[in-house]
Amino acid sequence: MRRNLLWAAIVIAASLIQMTWLDAIRIQGVLPDLTLLLVLYFAISDGEERAMFTGVLGGLCQDVTGNAVLGHNILCNVVVGYAMGRASRRLITEHPAVKVAVVFLATVIHGILFTCIQYVQTPYMSATRTILATVLPGAFYTALATPVVFYVLDRCFRTEEDILQGEAL
Repeated sequence: MRRNLLWAAIVIAASLIQMTWLDAIRIQGVLPDLTLLLVLYFAISDGEERAMFTGVLGGLCQDVTGNAVLGHNILCNVVVGYAMGRASRRLITEHPAVKVAVVFLATVIHGILFTCIQYVQTPYMSATRTILATVLPGAFYTALATPVVFYVLDRCFRTEEDILQGEAL
């Protein structure tokens, strides 16, 4: 119960930080996606179910506080959370480089999916330019934030039992 409350509080806080305070670290109009990082952390550590719940809660907060149509972020986060949760079962994801690569790939997929949805609604926008100018740099920036964010989340969510098992290996 306490772990679920902590999870919900962190997801909501990250979504709100994403939409409000994160402009302070904007570089060339690109921001890391904290909510997607949470979705991917839970996809790797807990599987697709927790990742999809994280995507719904985080995406809902992003859609409500942002300027997107309700459901865009939810759909993209849930699809990416499910796909990466399933894929992480087959990967050895303990190495930080693997986590960074998974986050980069998942962020690119998330960005392409989000851009495709936007393009369907506003066909006059340049989807290729959006992908090249925003999605790829954003994926790189999000991947750079991965080790720090994953370390903090590991400290919050790993139990003593997990820590002892890690030391025994």
